[in-house]
Amino acid sequence: MPSLVAVVVAHDSADALPACLAALAAEHVPAIVVDNASRDCSVRIAEAAGAEVLRNARNEGYGRANTIGVRAAARARHVLILNPDVILKAGAADALLAAARAYSDAGLFAPRLVEPDGRVFYQPRSLLAPYLTNPGGIRSLPEGDACAPFLSGACLMVERELFLGLGGFDPNIFLFYEDDDLCRRIAETGRALIHVQAAEAVHGRGRSSAPEPGRVFRTRWHQAWSRAYVSRKYGLADPSPRMLAVNAPKAAFAALGLKRRLIERYAGSAAGALAAMRGQSALEREGLTPGLP
Repeated sequence: MPSLVAVVVAHDSADALPACLAALAAEHVPAIVVDNASRDCSVRIAEAAGAEVLRNARNEGYGRANTIGVRAAARARHVLILNPDVILKAGAADALLAAARAYSDAGLFAPRLVEPDGRVFYQPRSLLAPYLTNPGGIRSLPEGDACAPFLSGACLMVERELFLGLGGFDPNIFLFYEDDDLCRRIAETGRALIHVQAAEAVHGRGRSSAPEPGRVFRTRWHQAWSRAYVSRKYGLADPSPRMLAVNAPKAAFAALGLKRRLIERYAGSAAGALAAMRGQSALEREGLTPGLP
């Protein structure tokens, strides 16, 4: 039985996959690639790298596709969920597994994420953190292993049984805040979220999928919608009215200046907030049905 299996969700990820899968192979971590209806050669690259490939007929979204992959990793004790633009550094997998042994009562583990320019990504708070709150967002980088209020879904390790026992990622979320939601649910079981200092991974930030027309609008739509969804889920104030009030005028001014990227950004946020206020679901927007395929 492998102690660790990686799950990588791909969507037009041909540029990012080779380095990601090569790093996993160097760490002797078998990989399952869940392809979200890529239109490029992502599937061929994954197969050539020796990964097991699951093909979704359509884009199921990040969290839903990861849950499909974790279900398929039937023989693994732990699963490593990572974006295709994440590259594990030497020894990272062993360091994560060592942390799981050292902190047996913890529930979620993540490596030190380093961006290509050398900056360390560490989010010191979460909208949904029920403990270790940091209202001011004071950023103080850990100097060793540390309990954290949030671990990025870009790369995290969890016991497969725990993940599936909690229902996996929330299947109602297509994109964004599925990691915050998972962190919240794991914390509510009484288990800690652990930043593992000795494990390092390089994160390309936004390089998982090839650029496409309308991507900015779609991204901002889901960011706004998902924030509203998780806020309501946990009894927080609905941010939708404020997001709509702030972003709709910005979209109008951007339109006057014919600034297409800004139009997409602000109009996407306004549209996502409005959809949440009207009760539209993210799955409805993407033509998906509730539940996993």
